[in-house]
Amino acid sequence: MMIAGIDEAGKGPVIGPMCIGGVKIEESRVHILKVLGVADSKKLAPKKREQLAAQIKKYVDGFFILEVSPSQIDELRKIMSMNEIMVVCFSKVLEQLSPDIVYADAADVKAERFAESIRRQYAKANPAHAKEIEITSMHQADAVYPVVSAASIIAKVRRDEIIEELKQEWGVDFGSGYPSDSKTKEFLLKWGKEHSGEFPEIVRQSWQTVENIREELRKVDLK
Repeated sequence: MMIAGIDEAGKGPVIGPMCIGGVKIEESRVHILKVLGVADSKKLAPKKREQLAAQIKKYVDGFFILEVSPSQIDELRKIMSMNEIMVVCFSKVLEQLSPDIVYADAADVKAERFAESIRRQYAKANPAHAKEIEITSMHQADAVYPVVSAASIIAKVRRDEIIEELKQEWGVDFGSGYPSDSKTKEFLLKWGKEHSGEFPEIVRQSWQTVENIREELRKVDLK
């Protein structure tokens, strides 16, 4: 039996992509992940995550990382909610792995509803395999299932890599990209002032953070 774990990194940031990681491994070999020491990616130091990501990719039977750009997120948000976007993305990762059993970190307040939504979405693209697949969704699944922890790690490492590449490309340290990060807010405010409320392609234009900054700039202009 092939078991897969799926988790995301970067659902909430205002800068950079969202990465959804999927890992597939034979059920009899799941213990390998425990031996490697996989754990909730948020509790691991960046260097440790990088080391584990390399080992995970070496020992698992398959893995896939879906990268969703800020512009893709913005476009999708015009026609669906963020939860619906997550369902589509998780399903796309499943299509690449085709496992028998799936454990997914819930991106919906109702974990079972999220699992059912993925099942329905997956069935549209894979009608022949839809009945055979078993999906379990749980909040904080990355702290319970090693295969989800592994997916979380490879997703987080990839997003971190992209963020560092973007900082080099744009020649500025904008922090983590999360709305709560003071460096991120400072970058957005400075850019917005210098470009009349317009933001670069690395920014999710549909985020409330961006609208708040635009509103703040409008008030300054009116004074």
